[in-house]
Amino acid sequence: MSTLTERTEVASGYRAGRTLPLRVELVRQLKRRRTLVMGAILAALPFVLVVAFAIGGDTDDGSGNRINLMDTATASGANFAAVNLFVSAGFLLVIPVALFCGDTVASEAGWSSLRYLLAAPVPRMRLLWSKLVVGLGLSLAAMVLLPVVALAVGTAAYGWGPLQIPTGGALDTGTAAQRLVVVVAYIFVSQLVTAGLAFWLSTKTDAPLGAVGGAVGLTIVGNVLDAVTALGDWRHFLPAHWQFAWADAVQARPEWSGMIQGTAISVTYALVLFALAFRGFARKDIVS
Repeated sequence: MSTLTERTEVASGYRAGRTLPLRVELVRQLKRRRTLVMGAILAALPFVLVVAFAIGGDTDDGSGNRINLMDTATASGANFAAVNLFVSAGFLLVIPVALFCGDTVASEAGWSSLRYLLAAPVPRMRLLWSKLVVGLGLSLAAMVLLPVVALAVGTAAYGWGPLQIPTGGALDTGTAAQRLVVVVAYIFVSQLVTAGLAFWLSTKTDAPLGAVGGAVGLTIVGNVLDAVTALGDWRHFLPAHWQFAWADAVQARPEWSGMIQGTAISVTYALVLFALAFRGFARKDIVS
């Protein structure tokens, strides 16, 4: 009884782990017009808000004694940066995450270049891993860009100073900077669900807009469901329910329980969606 050994011939020097390096994929994505446009939009938002506050004058919204973060927007550059995150976390920052993670694989299929990448040969898992890491990296960069530009613009417009807490008190500049880093990190983690949805849909369709729009649409549905109070405690299982838990970090005594629960929910959903993307793509018949 003999044993048949199957040998696969590969080109000299070929290493699967060296195909499609992250730097190559990153440069490709950075040169794309949608990346530049998205960066320009996020960088422009602080300037738009400065003009809005200048035109509107007093930030008091006429809500009586109720105080919120918007009331302290012009107190310092740190406050202005926090307000920029507050007004954009619910929707605007969803767009770059869905765009960078949803357009990445579907666009290759739409250009009919996906099969040629795999024939290079780039292993499927390597291709997905490179695109996911770059997509998440660009999403994080977008979330860092906004508060950095807002801090610079706010400091120029309103001066450098401590972060004024709406309910009273202030955080010194060093502590405020640390808390804003925590806020950005939490917003990024909370958006992993949108990233997972976009990436999974990107492996299912040849239409980039379908993947991006589907992820944004499902995220909006989650926000709508969270507003349905009749769902009661079931809303605690929705990632949208915890998206503003970061506000507890900009208090004199930060409360971490909400962010811990939100992180657990978001990471769980994201891991499931990423696993579905890799599993489905590994079995997919690539024809484009």
